[in-house]
Amino acid sequence: MSITANDQTKSFCILTDNTEYRMKADGNGILKHIWYGNRVETDMEYLLDFHDVGFSGNIYTSAHERHYSIDTMPLEYPASGCGDFRIPALTVVQSDGSSAADLRFVGYNIRKGKYSIPGLPAVYADENEAETLEIYLKDIASDLFVTLKYGVIARYDIITRSAVISNKGKTDMQLERALSMCLDFTYGEWDRIYFTGRHTMERIPERAPLMHGIQESSGMRGTSSHQHNPSVILCSRDCTETTGECFGAALMYSGSCKTQTEYGQLNETRLVMGINPDLFSWELKRGEDFYTPEAILTYSGSGFEQLSHNFHRVIRNNVCRGRYKKTERPVLINNWEATYFDFDEIKLAEIAQKAAELGVDMFVMDDGWFGKRDSDTSGLGDWVVNESKLKGGLKPLTDKIRKMGLKFGIWFEPEMVSEDSDLFRNHPEWAIRIPGRKPSLSRCQLVLDMTRADVREYLYNAISNVLNSADISYVKWDMNRSICDWYSSVLKREAMGEMPHRYVLGLYELLERLTSDFPDVLFEGCSGGGGRFDAGMLYYCPQIWCSDNTDAYDRTRIQYGTSFIYPISAVGSHVSAVPNHQTGRVTPIEARAVTAMAGSFGYELDLNTLSDEEKSAVKNQIIRFRRYNKLIHNGDYFRLSSPLTDKFAVWQFVAEDKSEALVHGMIYKTESNMLRYPIRLRGLKADTAYRLETDGAVYTGRALMNGGILLPRSMGDYSPIEMHFVEIK
Repeated sequence: MSITANDQTKSFCILTDNTEYRMKADGNGILKHIWYGNRVETDMEYLLDFHDVGFSGNIYTSAHERHYSIDTMPLEYPASGCGDFRIPALTVVQSDGSSAADLRFVGYNIRKGKYSIPGLPAVYADENEAETLEIYLKDIASDLFVTLKYGVIARYDIITRSAVISNKGKTDMQLERALSMCLDFTYGEWDRIYFTGRHTMERIPERAPLMHGIQESSGMRGTSSHQHNPSVILCSRDCTETTGECFGAALMYSGSCKTQTEYGQLNETRLVMGINPDLFSWELKRGEDFYTPEAILTYSGSGFEQLSHNFHRVIRNNVCRGRYKKTERPVLINNWEATYFDFDEIKLAEIAQKAAELGVDMFVMDDGWFGKRDSDTSGLGDWVVNESKLKGGLKPLTDKIRKMGLKFGIWFEPEMVSEDSDLFRNHPEWAIRIPGRKPSLSRCQLVLDMTRADVREYLYNAISNVLNSADISYVKWDMNRSICDWYSSVLKREAMGEMPHRYVLGLYELLERLTSDFPDVLFEGCSGGGGRFDAGMLYYCPQIWCSDNTDAYDRTRIQYGTSFIYPISAVGSHVSAVPNHQTGRVTPIEARAVTAMAGSFGYELDLNTLSDEEKSAVKNQIIRFRRYNKLIHNGDYFRLSSPLTDKFAVWQFVAEDKSEALVHGMIYKTESNMLRYPIRLRGLKADTAYRLETDGAVYTGRALMNGGILLPRSMGDYSPIEMHFVEIK
């Protein structure tokens, strides 16, 4: 069993293949965190040393034990108002107006299988691969109950956390903070790695030592955002890819999030994560429950690489769902950067025909096919075909493209509405706006109120009608602005603080309904590229457009940061035209290709404008990607360099059985009389011989992992790297 409990000592132990998590309810019923790290298989409470700390008070039943203070001990789920002055996980306003909750242990339950969360995405696993621990806490002065849920997938070293806050009393309460998890460390000097950025430069890792006080990364944009990804790593100061301790947490939530670390007075560290309380309040009525989103935790004692592998495996196998969870994704071409809004069925068919000739699998029609949509100022919400562009509607176009041997995909932005649209003219109350105030516009659009059942029903019917009208295999689900002006005409004034969370719940409900009813459609998430790249969206969409920035050089950095938490199979990445439309940079088509192959591969350009040499390269790239597809999407991923500090970006894929390895990358600048740098491979069989396909040279795995292999000589800037090694049987 992964989970054991000792009823006599009220202690709990969670074992995974390589990690151990311990907690204990003491004589006062305080649930203390004891240990999280490498497996030790012994009680680690001896490491906890408490002494009298001035101004850290004592609970009433231990008033004369001045060394005993919840302000200094490691806790599993701290609440505010009762003597712990650090960051709380829970803040509740009781019916008498007080903001206090003194949570004490009252019981537990262990069962096989993985818990689920009503209305929210969560890691899933059957009874053969997972267990669940539930620990029950109760406020000593009210009928507030908290159920802490721990899901365990031992073989991936994964522990999930979620909480259920229940009002079993006769009066209502108000939640002001309801986070998903807390993790307390009584030891260690830690660095914090977080993933920050902006539109077109998402998830760039930043690393800094913890300082006394509170550090946080948080968003208030209504989505998980380009700026602050809902994930964090705490690591030892000496941690590298292959050495040192690191703890990772990723929130399965697509709304406004907050991650905080507090380095305290005793050099202890607290990490909390969950819904951003700055955009949250919730009326917890009597008899009702509130479910927090799920946090995914993992620990590695051997560096970031193992931590990433743990995240990749659980997200790929136990978060992503449906037909495309593990199967090879189609190589697609998207018309956006080729045409923008200026297209008709003839122009689209010309692009599709050339794509078919070169071996592309799917043609995707992006923005501009619906309503009155010739620019980004109108048409959103009117999900009916613009027949002045597409004569006869969708079916003639899709039939023509299907006859070319291509599947057909389509773009939607369901959550948005233009003021210049029939939908807005008919239902202005469906847009998020504050009465008496002019709304904030972004990209000339407003946001639909996803808390409304009538809005969700309209969108379900409109999207379903389109998907049923033609042979459509793919949906790109876009979302191109942050949300503000929070107000809903269907919510009471006192419940307006619930709207940001209810928006996310409404989005999830709609996605669940559509993905269930159209199981053969590949849904790709997008929010101006990577503005909603989180494990919550991956539960519904097995891939997400990584960034609107398709520049190959920038993408090496964007995809590098993304890879710390998210698997390569989740990354949407395309070859685009040069000069690049975001940066103006010119990079070789092969460099663009190897960078885009670190994801779900495709093209974002007009193939008819390419030279014969470039078209030949495209055809060869597609052949190579098909050959490598399974290895790239399901193999282990290794970061062999850092594009943030090195002169090159190099990464590696290794098959699960270690029978082959693929090294891809880019040398940024070519120097005269250049030095050739050795790159050490990882994850191979030490005593097995591998053949390098390009020249037939044979190396042992031990040689490649210890001595490495020299990077190729380059000519010109942004020179591509591709080395495919195959085991000699």
